[in-house]
Amino acid sequence: MDDLRHSAADATSEPLAHSISGSTTTLPRPARDEQQSRSPSERIQPFIQRFNSTISGADRSVMLGHKPVTVWLTGLSGAGKSTIAFRLERELMAMGRLCYVLDGDNVRHGLTSDLGFSKEDRRENIRRVAHVARLMNDAGLIVIAALISPMHEDRDMARAIVGSDRFVETYVSASANDCAKRDPKGLYAKAQAGTIASFTGVSAPYEPPLHPEVLVDTTALTVADSVSRVLDHLRLHFLLKR
Repeated sequence: MDDLRHSAADATSEPLAHSISGSTTTLPRPARDEQQSRSPSERIQPFIQRFNSTISGADRSVMLGHKPVTVWLTGLSGAGKSTIAFRLERELMAMGRLCYVLDGDNVRHGLTSDLGFSKEDRRENIRRVAHVARLMNDAGLIVIAALISPMHEDRDMARAIVGSDRFVETYVSASANDCAKRDPKGLYAKAQAGTIASFTGVSAPYEPPLHPEVLVDTTALTVADSVSRVLDHLRLHFLLKR
C-alpha cells in the first residue's frame, strides 16, 4: 500500500480534478506547515478531501443529553483502569447516557493487534485509539479509554487528536509496589522474572500526569468512590440537565 500511495503522489506535483468537459483544475493543497508538522502516520495526501455532516455537535448533544467527551484513564497495569472504566460505563448507561469503553487489552485483539510494545508501537497504539475516540465523540458518544499510555508526549498527542475541550485526562494512581501486590494478571511476577520485556513500572518508564483533570488514588479510594469522582467531573462539565 505504501508503494501505491507514493506512486500516486509522485505521478503529479498537484492533485487534479476533472470537470465534465474534460478540463482539469488544481485542487488546493493543505498549508505546507500543516503537512510538515504531522508525523508520517498522520500525513494525509493532498487530494483527500473532508466532507462535513449537516448534523451539528449541538444537535447530537441535545438528543443524547450530554456533550461528547473522552475520559482518558492512564496509570500502571493493575492500578484499576479497566475496573473503573467498565463501572463508569454501567453508571452512565443507567443514567441514560450513551457511552463506550475502549480498553487497552481489548483493542489489541483487533484494532492494534499488529503492534508490539516498543516505544514506537505504544505511540501508534495510542494514536489509533485516539482517532477512534474522536470519531465516537463526533457521533456524540461519551468515550472511556483505559490505556497505560505511559509517556507525556503520547497523551498530549491523544489530547490533540481528540480535542482539548473533549479530553479529560484521568490519572488512576497507584504505585508499582501496590500494583505488583495486586498483580491480577500475574504480569509483574513475569516481568520481574524477565519473562516479559518492556513492562511499564518494571523495565519501562511511566511518566505520571502533571496536571490531570481528575486524580483517582485507588490505594485510598474504593471503586465506587473512584467512579463517583469521575462522574462528578462529568456532571459539572459535560452532562446536560434533563
